[in-house]
Amino acid sequence: MCDHSGMEPWMVAEIERLTERYGTVPPPWVVVPDEHPYSAYWRMGGGESLVMVWGAWWDAQGLDEAARVAYFRRFPPQPRWLEWMLEVLWDLPEAEEEAGEVDRAPYFRRAEALGFGSQAAYERDLDDPRP
Repeated sequence: MCDHSGMEPWMVAEIERLTERYGTVPPPWVVVPDEHPYSAYWRMGGGESLVMVWGAWWDAQGLDEAARVAYFRRFPPQPRWLEWMLEVLWDLPEAEEEAGEVDRAPYFRRAEALGFGSQAAYERDLDDPRP
Protein backbone atom coordinates (compact mmCIF):
# COMPACT_ATOMS: atom_id res chain seq x y z
CA MET A 1 0.00 0.00 0.00
CA CYS A 2 1.36 3.39 -0.98
CA ASP A 3 1.21 6.33 1.42
CA HIS A 4 0.17 9.24 -0.79
CA SER A 5 0.51 11.88 1.92
CA GLY A 6 2.57 14.79 0.74
CA MET A 7 2.25 13.86 -2.95
CA GLU A 8 0.82 16.24 -5.50
CA PRO A 9 -2.66 15.26 -6.75
CA TRP A 10 -1.35 14.68 -10.30
CA MET A 11 1.19 12.21 -8.91
CA VAL A 12 -1.48 10.31 -7.00
CA ALA A 13 -3.61 10.17 -10.16
CA GLU A 14 -0.67 8.82 -12.19
CA ILE A 15 0.14 6.21 -9.52
CA GLU A 16 -3.48 5.07 -9.62
CA ARG A 17 -3.46 4.94 -13.44
CA LEU A 18 -0.24 2.92 -13.55
CA THR A 19 -1.41 0.59 -10.79
CA GLU A 20 -4.66 -0.05 -12.63
CA ARG A 21 -2.78 -0.88 -15.82
CA TYR A 22 0.21 -2.82 -14.42
CA GLY A 23 -0.89 -3.93 -10.95
CA THR A 24 1.74 -1.64 -9.42
CA VAL A 25 3.92 1.26 -10.49
CA PRO A 26 6.45 -0.31 -12.87
CA PRO A 27 9.96 1.02 -13.50
CA PRO A 28 10.42 3.49 -16.37
CA TRP A 29 11.61 0.92 -18.94
CA VAL A 30 8.30 -0.92 -18.72
CA VAL A 31 6.21 2.17 -19.44
CA VAL A 32 8.54 3.58 -22.13
CA PRO A 33 10.66 0.65 -23.34
CA ASP A 34 12.30 2.34 -26.32
CA GLU A 35 13.96 5.27 -24.54
CA HIS A 36 17.61 5.01 -23.55
CA PRO A 37 18.17 5.72 -19.82
CA TYR A 38 20.46 8.66 -20.70
CA SER A 39 18.01 10.14 -23.19
CA ALA A 40 16.87 13.74 -22.71
CA TYR A 41 13.37 12.25 -22.61
CA TRP A 42 13.85 11.48 -18.90
CA ARG A 43 14.92 15.03 -18.09
CA MET A 44 11.87 16.95 -19.28
CA GLY A 45 8.17 16.58 -19.95
CA GLY A 46 6.46 13.22 -19.67
CA GLY A 47 9.63 11.24 -19.01
CA GLU A 48 10.70 13.52 -16.17
CA SER A 49 7.20 13.33 -14.69
CA LEU A 50 7.22 9.53 -14.90
CA VAL A 51 10.56 9.33 -13.07
CA MET A 52 9.27 11.76 -10.41
CA VAL A 53 6.13 9.68 -9.90
CA TRP A 54 8.10 6.46 -9.76
CA GLY A 55 10.56 7.93 -7.24
CA ALA A 56 7.81 9.24 -4.96
CA TRP A 57 6.01 5.91 -5.14
CA TRP A 58 9.22 3.92 -4.55
CA ASP A 59 10.18 6.02 -1.52
CA ALA A 60 6.69 5.61 -0.05
CA GLN A 61 6.92 1.81 -0.27
CA GLY A 62 9.64 1.46 2.36
CA LEU A 63 10.71 -1.87 0.86
CA ASP A 64 13.52 -3.92 2.34
CA GLU A 65 16.21 -5.38 0.09
CA ALA A 66 14.41 -8.70 -0.46
CA ALA A 67 11.22 -6.91 -1.55
CA ARG A 68 13.20 -4.59 -3.83
CA VAL A 69 14.90 -7.56 -5.48
CA ALA A 70 11.50 -9.27 -5.92
CA TYR A 71 10.12 -6.10 -7.54
CA PHE A 72 12.95 -5.99 -10.09
CA ARG A 73 12.62 -9.71 -10.76
CA ARG A 74 9.06 -8.95 -11.77
CA PHE A 75 10.31 -6.15 -14.05
CA PRO A 76 13.86 -7.13 -15.08
CA PRO A 77 15.78 -4.29 -16.70
CA GLN A 78 17.41 -4.28 -20.08
CA PRO A 79 21.20 -4.27 -19.51
CA ARG A 80 21.41 -0.53 -20.27
CA TRP A 81 19.18 0.12 -17.22
CA LEU A 82 21.31 -1.92 -14.79
CA GLU A 83 23.16 1.06 -13.29
CA TRP A 84 19.87 2.85 -12.67
CA MET A 85 18.53 -0.28 -10.98
CA LEU A 86 21.66 -0.53 -8.81
CA GLU A 87 21.16 3.05 -7.66
CA VAL A 88 17.60 2.49 -6.48
CA LEU A 89 18.02 -1.10 -5.32
CA TRP A 90 20.87 -0.25 -2.95
CA ASP A 91 20.30 3.51 -2.44
CA LEU A 92 23.51 4.47 -4.23
CA PRO A 93 24.14 8.07 -5.28
CA GLU A 94 23.37 8.76 -8.92
CA ALA A 95 26.49 8.42 -11.06
CA GLU A 96 26.43 12.05 -12.17
CA GLU A 97 26.00 13.28 -8.58
CA GLU A 98 28.99 11.43 -7.15
CA ALA A 99 31.91 13.48 -5.87
CA GLY A 100 34.71 11.29 -7.10
CA GLU A 101 34.43 7.87 -8.65
CA VAL A 102 32.62 5.21 -6.64
CA ASP A 103 33.45 1.64 -7.59
CA ARG A 104 30.20 0.10 -8.76
CA ALA A 105 31.77 -3.22 -9.73
CA PRO A 106 30.77 -4.91 -6.44
CA TYR A 107 27.15 -3.87 -7.03
CA PHE A 108 27.21 -5.11 -10.61
CA ARG A 109 28.53 -8.45 -9.30
CA ARG A 110 25.74 -8.62 -6.71
CA ALA A 111 23.17 -7.84 -9.41
CA GLU A 112 24.64 -10.50 -11.69
CA ALA A 113 24.55 -13.06 -8.86
CA LEU A 114 20.87 -12.20 -8.44
CA GLY A 115 20.29 -12.89 -12.15
CA PHE A 116 20.02 -9.32 -13.44
CA GLY A 117 22.89 -9.29 -15.92
CA SER A 118 26.53 -8.29 -15.87
CA GLN A 119 28.55 -5.10 -15.99
CA ALA A 120 29.94 -6.24 -19.35
CA ALA A 121 26.40 -6.62 -20.75
CA TYR A 122 25.54 -3.16 -19.38
CA GLU A 123 28.58 -1.59 -21.05
CA ARG A 124 27.89 -3.36 -24.38
CA ASP A 125 24.26 -2.26 -24.32
CA LEU A 126 25.17 1.36 -23.58
CA ASP A 127 27.23 1.37 -26.78
CA ASP A 128 24.37 -0.06 -28.86
CA PRO A 129 23.19 2.68 -31.26
CA ARG A 130 19.52 1.77 -30.97
CA PRO A 131 17.42 4.15 -28.85
